[in-house]
Amino acid sequence: MSGAVTLDALDLAALLCSRVCHDLISPTGAIVNGLEVLDESKDEETRTFALDLIKKSANAASARLQFCRIAFGAAGSAGAQIDLGDAETVARGFIEDDKIKLAWNLPRVLLGKNRVKLLLNLLVVAGQSIPRGGTLTVDPVGEGEAMTFRIAATGNNARIPPNASELLAGRSGGSPIDAHAVQVYYTGLLARADGRSAAIAGEGETIVISV
Repeated sequence: MSGAVTLDALDLAALLCSRVCHDLISPTGAIVNGLEVLDESKDEETRTFALDLIKKSANAASARLQFCRIAFGAAGSAGAQIDLGDAETVARGFIEDDKIKLAWNLPRVLLGKNRVKLLLNLLVVAGQSIPRGGTLTVDPVGEGEAMTFRIAATGNNARIPPNASELLAGRSGGSPIDAHAVQVYYTGLLARADGRSAAIAGEGETIVISV
């Protein structure tokens, strides 16, 4: 078992910024490519294709920014609450695509912002468990302000991300924390800040993350 991680606040901020930039590079790059095609091409079919690419990429970038604003940002003042319906909207925009589907079984209630941030980050970790795609199923555990979550990731070749159990517990897992590992580490931080702990385990062909 590795020791507890001591990560400087500036290093944590830098790694999280790298993580967000990684999510935005692909759609913003596609927008630039589409604009270049529009500028250079006179063919109507090609220009239509470029406009469609720009539109889809702009929507993807917007969805990722809206998700990151809640998952990593302040999202309101201290003690603020967030509607789980709004959390579902940004989660679907960020996670769902041709490969991954989201089964959201949570009621539409207000929860503290840190609990909602924890939920969104748990979903990202769960998504990393099914690299070939599949379904993320989110169920409530308990009710009211005490509600927590259980997320089941089901798909081909589902597996626990490297060192995920250690990182959720605040340990390094024997490897330095980089822009990929920081997602799991930060999720564990959010859980502990909320007075809880997060765990990940395999249950047959399903990976389950619970709080």
